[in-house]
Amino acid sequence: MTKTIKPLSSEQLAPSVSLPHISTCMQNPYPDPLPFIGQNRAQSALDFALGMELPGYNVFVMGEAATGRFTMVKDKLEAHCKTRPTPKEWLYVNNYDDHREPIALFMQAGESKVLADDIDSFLDEVVDTFPAAFDNPGYQRKKKSLDRDFDNKYNAALSAVEELAAKKSVAMMEEKGVVSFAPVVDGKALDDAEFMALEEAIQEHFFDAIEKLEDCLIEALIELPRWKRESSEKLRELKKTTIELATKPLLKALEHKYASHIGVIRYLKDLRVEIVDAVLDWLDDDSAAGDENKDDFDAKGMLSDFFAPNILVEFKEGQAAPVVYEPNPTFGNIFGKIEYANAHGTLITSYRSIQPGALHRANGGYLIMDADKVLANAQVWDGLKLSLKTHQIKNDLPYQDSSVGSSFTLKPQLIPLDVKIILLGSRDLYYTIGEYDEEFGELFRVLADFDYYLPDSDRLQYQFVTKVQEYCEQTLKCTLTGEALARLLKFSYRQAEHQNKLSARFADVLELVAEASYYAKQDGLSEIDAPHIDEAIVGKQYRTGQLSENMLSDIEEGHTLIATDGEAVGKVNGLTVLHIGDTAFGTPARITATVYAGADGVIDVEREAELGKSIHSKGVMLLTGYLGNKYAQNFSLTLSANIAIEQSYGFIDGDSASLAELCGLISAITQLPIDQSLALTGSINQHGEVQAVGGVNEKIEGFFKLCKMRGLTGRQGVIIPRSNLINLVLDDEVLAAAQQGRFHIYAVATVDEALSLLMQREAGALANGQYPDQSINALALARLQQIADVVNGDDKDAEGEAASEQEKDHS
Repeated sequence: MTKTIKPLSSEQLAPSVSLPHISTCMQNPYPDPLPFIGQNRAQSALDFALGMELPGYNVFVMGEAATGRFTMVKDKLEAHCKTRPTPKEWLYVNNYDDHREPIALFMQAGESKVLADDIDSFLDEVVDTFPAAFDNPGYQRKKKSLDRDFDNKYNAALSAVEELAAKKSVAMMEEKGVVSFAPVVDGKALDDAEFMALEEAIQEHFFDAIEKLEDCLIEALIELPRWKRESSEKLRELKKTTIELATKPLLKALEHKYASHIGVIRYLKDLRVEIVDAVLDWLDDDSAAGDENKDDFDAKGMLSDFFAPNILVEFKEGQAAPVVYEPNPTFGNIFGKIEYANAHGTLITSYRSIQPGALHRANGGYLIMDADKVLANAQVWDGLKLSLKTHQIKNDLPYQDSSVGSSFTLKPQLIPLDVKIILLGSRDLYYTIGEYDEEFGELFRVLADFDYYLPDSDRLQYQFVTKVQEYCEQTLKCTLTGEALARLLKFSYRQAEHQNKLSARFADVLELVAEASYYAKQDGLSEIDAPHIDEAIVGKQYRTGQLSENMLSDIEEGHTLIATDGEAVGKVNGLTVLHIGDTAFGTPARITATVYAGADGVIDVEREAELGKSIHSKGVMLLTGYLGNKYAQNFSLTLSANIAIEQSYGFIDGDSASLAELCGLISAITQLPIDQSLALTGSINQHGEVQAVGGVNEKIEGFFKLCKMRGLTGRQGVIIPRSNLINLVLDDEVLAAAQQGRFHIYAVATVDEALSLLMQREAGALANGQYPDQSINALALARLQQIADVVNGDDKDAEGEAASEQEKDHS
């Protein structure tokens, strides 16, 4: 019996979509809001995490991109944040005891801005008041009194010396604070020329007199520095008293206003003391910038940089808790940073240069980040863990010190942290972190698992239709037909590679609709129809299909040897799928096998050439187990065989070629030819059962394109595992060819079924310890026993007898 397996019907090759059901869904949109579709498991996990207020219940959202992870998380958080209280505002003020450690203050929503405005107004008052306040008559009168006391002491000292000089016929003169002496003769002070004309004895007399007078002057003015210091101190105290009297009423009003806020009261008390010295240093005409720099001196700016609060985060009263997404989670963007300025080659900074990070902005709410970006920097990940464990926003890690070297830096007071972190990452990343970081499970106790697929149902299709309609109407400003929606549903089935499941990558569906709207507009239409969807699919395939077309062209031109008709021994058409970027396409590959007497076993050429990866090598190793279990129950399995995927020059992985490799090997053993118009894919186990493989749709369509290019003969087709039937979502062109009998798809469950199709001969079932004569299995058993006898030397005539028997079989 030959070819007992019939081709699959066209109805088995793709899921059916009910147009009446779609029409009903379109006429009656889904009644409830649809922020996202499906993913009930992930929704439940997010609801649980948001309801748990205890530490450690942060969330890792696991799933692939375009499955709606970010949309769902954001919608859930924005809904839940409205139930949480408005967070506190945080600001830094100067620490006047140690400028390196700014003080953190918290205030209720809206209060920080009020405080900043009040301080700004206070500083404006100070700038307006000084130095004009020093022109006050009362101040001037006291200042003159101090100056007069100093002058009296100074003048008294000079008068005593002047009287002594007069007795010695010496005149004392003072010019611009400089005291000098001159000889007096006949009531006239002599100049240098006149003095030199005097007799030498008289000159000596005056020299001695002036020297003694200078000593007297020094002795009289020995207390002058102390007088000046005392006068300056009294003047400074007078200024301080004047400043305190002027600023006290202003600060008193602020202290009364913020009497209930202890932190602000402490800040104002410090300000009360420091403002006095600041005015003396910057707003006093006697000590501030010189007249030449007065025009460039920004008194208000100086005061603001020293006294005004630095607001990190502020909120409006009644505002919802923040939901922050940080797309670039560097250390500075998460934990905040301190900015530096260059002054004369030195980096300087102050508490006003502290900038908030994502943790500051999200404090009291939620922070969303991409896990792979967070883990890209070990310091960021360590800092985040440390912040979550200590419940404080860390900002004193080595990152800051290394960035500014040994320059002056700050160590701001730490701010308490109350935030829920949501990390978005892939499945592989989640398990990798869990394996290498023991603390990960303690800090991220909730896993929101986004599935690749959505189980198909009328309700899900209902939601699908409504969501697509909303997108078209609200974003694309167009409509679409029921046929277009049916085509989109089939596209989603194809993305999921399943007849009963839709793809969770709903973003891909919306992307396809958007591209289809372009083609509809090209036709001057505002309604998207099925041909526009097909045109968008074909357009994307064309844009990304250069490599697949080149490979097909190589086959057509004979550079790559693939046969689609005729028969050959030890040669079989396998099917492969290539994933490049965001595209996948199937292409046939010739698999060849050779068998000869020897004891080397089944050799995988790809593995020997180090082009075959582990899973592919495992698939080839299973062939020996199958042969031994199937045929070598009564003798030792001994043979030498080589298996290769011809004209393959890259790495090969996966076991989906093991069925084709086994069929090629048995063909080489039995010398029975294989029908080259068929290609096959599938993996096997040691008992000869055919197992499912991936990419089955792309593999079928890849071989179909080659056959179509050469001309469909009606004999060509593909053999797939029966367990892959549920994964068939084939292109309409393949369905039409299958329906017309020009291309066939066969589903097999065992190796024997595949061999029967390929060799047009009954495989043969074991009965009473023997296979039927002339069956494939009988010939394989005889050939393997013959090789074993030849290699082991048990029967020298076995080879000749087997050859004559085989000649009879072929005849």
